Amino acid sequence: MAHRLIIGLGLIAAATPLSATIQEPQRLSAPAGSPETRYCMHIEAITGSRLEKVRCWTRDEWAAQEVDVDADWATSGVRTIG
Repeated sequence: MAHRLIIGLGLIAAATPLSATIQEPQRLSAPAGSPETRYCMHIEAITGSRLEKVRCWTRDEWAAQEVDVDADWATSGVRTIG
């Protein structure tokens, strides 16, 4: 019985593609952009909602909301526009 388990786990490990275990390196700070560049980031969902929100604002607009784009990009950043 134990031999079948070991063989089964070995087959699963062998069948797992290597590309599934390699991840893209994550940016630690937001990419550079012009003053018009909008940075899209995840924001907290409204209480009672399961939907995740994404907002796209310029650096100045994020700063007005007391958000440091460079500090929060690694955990909340999605994409840039412009």
